Amino acid sequence: MITNVFIPLFKYFINRILQQETKVFNLLTHGANIMKISHWIKAARLRTLFLSLSCIWSGILLVQTQQEVNLQISLFTFLTALFLQILSNFANDYGDSIHGADNQSRKGPSRAVQSGLITKHQMKAAMFVFAALAFISGCILLYLAKPLIGALATYSLLAIGILAIIAAIAYTNGKKPYGYDGLGDISVFIFFGLVAVIGTQYLQTTQINYTAIMLACAFGLLSVGVLNLNNMRDISSDKLAGKNSIPVRLGLAKAKIYHSSLLILSLICLLLVAKELNLTVWVVPAFSLIIGLNLFLAAKVKVETAFDPLLKWLSLSSLVLIFILFLAV
Repeated sequence: MITNVFIPLFKYFINRILQQETKVFNLLTHGANIMKISHWIKAARLRTLFLSLSCIWSGILLVQTQQEVNLQISLFTFLTALFLQILSNFANDYGDSIHGADNQSRKGPSRAVQSGLITKHQMKAAMFVFAALAFISGCILLYLAKPLIGALATYSLLAIGILAIIAAIAYTNGKKPYGYDGLGDISVFIFFGLVAVIGTQYLQTTQINYTAIMLACAFGLLSVGVLNLNNMRDISSDKLAGKNSIPVRLGLAKAKIYHSSLLILSLICLLLVAKELNLTVWVVPAFSLIIGLNLFLAAKVKVETAFDPLLKWLSLSSLVLIFILFLAV
């Protein structure tokens, strides 16, 4: 029975929370910095949330083309993605401060732990809280979807969900964080592209089709594009910290070519989706204009700090793209 898996795991996370009661209580109630909600909002990096939610929305739109959307499953899909994204951002903030990537030479906005707004102890506790929230939300999601997808798919998606939580933490944490070996792009493409879009569709339709794969690739590539902008901005500080991201390995000039390739491939995937869904012809210039604008803005950047505002633009662009898709479907 599915409850034989969910209930012990749920109890495990609750017990861990109770074991960490003092830390969690301190996180939520003590200290002048903690009382400033704005510090936590800043650490959550709201501009990155648009992209992850866009990925889920795209999967739900595919469901809409096939059948009626299940609102409960959709809600918990959004919540689980939201918790995972915040967990990833908190873990990145904590991990980079531990490993030295967040240093005085960093070009981007100051991080919460780096600047002292949030202590390492508090951020670590927050990571645990959001890991638990992501897990609990994911379990509720699978419980709701289980009658539709069956036990085998439920167990499989549970395993994938646990891997997603581990991947969010291990990106910049642990003795050998994989983000420091330039493997973050692959992880982002898998979890924020393939798993997010295809998984969202499958939870309600039990189907995986060509359209879902192309849309997943499109948003996976856009997600990698956001990460690449982040890494191009931080190329100098990452070199000093030994963080061998793709831009560090390629150099800035080739990293910009890599970025252009990501966006062009995402546009091709979007156009294939438009063709497959027989969307009205106006979506082609609309998609092309949005992607083209982001290509132009990134290509003309001369200094690393100028990449930072482009993260927000590309993340918001993903939301605009999915809104266009919503209008056209």
